[in-house]
Amino acid sequence: MTNVHVIGTGGYQPGDPIPTSEIERLVGPLPADVLEGLAITSRHWIADPATGAQSENNSDMALKAAQRALESAGVDAAEIDLMILATGTPDYVLPPVVNLVQERLGLVRCATMELRSGGAGVVQAMEIARRFLADGTYRTALLIGSEAISPVLIPVFLGQDPAKIRMRERIPVYMFGDGAGALVMRAGEGPGGVSAGATACIGGDRKPGIHAVGGGTHAPIAEQLKAKRLVDLRVDVVGAGDFTPQMVIEGIGATLAAAKVDVETVDLCLVPEGNVGWMRDSLTDQGLDQGAWKALDGKVIDSLPVMGAVGCAAVPLFLDDAWRSGRIRRGDRVMVVGVESTKWIYAGAVIDWTMP
Repeated sequence: MTNVHVIGTGGYQPGDPIPTSEIERLVGPLPADVLEGLAITSRHWIADPATGAQSENNSDMALKAAQRALESAGVDAAEIDLMILATGTPDYVLPPVVNLVQERLGLVRCATMELRSGGAGVVQAMEIARRFLADGTYRTALLIGSEAISPVLIPVFLGQDPAKIRMRERIPVYMFGDGAGALVMRAGEGPGGVSAGATACIGGDRKPGIHAVGGGTHAPIAEQLKAKRLVDLRVDVVGAGDFTPQMVIEGIGATLAAAKVDVETVDLCLVPEGNVGWMRDSLTDQGLDQGAWKALDGKVIDSLPVMGAVGCAAVPLFLDDAWRSGRIRRGDRVMVVGVESTKWIYAGAVIDWTMP
């Protein structure tokens, strides 16, 4: 089969960074150990913390990331014949965000898909695109991950007394940011490119680690409108701390096996929360920091501290940041592992990086 290469990346985050000191002013402090464990110093929001007004929406960010990826690839939008977008915070329930972006790129006809797999979504999309491109069904794919979480966070604190905001409601405000990232993939000759990937949901018997409740069909709309907030974002911090490391370790092992590569040959490993303190502590406490994880010591990269947890956008946004900052260079073997704790999903891929 023909090799498939990443030929362009793009990232976008809105507005100026919001420092953690401002979040503390808005919702109150966190215990020092929790704050240290989150390891996030700034994030970007489309929502104004003072008023709740939005500067843009999910599809705006997705379009900007896509345009930057196309520019870096030297590819015209008209050449895209497959688009896959991952998001958990769409502009509308329908139409899909991917089709809003398609329209704004001027593409009348294009194969499109939209995934709801959170942080694992874009990595799953890489495998879907790799197969379609390798077998000749399509030639050029545009993959996008985008997330607009701040509008859900604003009602937690706007007009509220910070001292009265519960701790479990404060944590998501500290954690999440908005943004979008994009990749352009193309079938072509030459060595390198994207290897076969791996994905699985290993939470079929576990309750969700993150639950976005509201706006769906789980209950009559009349009942939902009586709730304190139309959409409520609930994060099981303890559950995530216990089980996310298991997803990461299994995801790494499955990815190496699917790609048929040895961990020692990997130059860099992008795991969006791979360097946070709670992750490392949990790995050690559970005895999971053996084998592959130890072999990757010093090779794990992410941009979480300055971008926040950005869900579907994390892998492509952090990948773009790593390439543009020079952390990823041509000839590097890069493993990406996306994890999603809403229902415990992982996806991984290995990229032999051919972009200059």
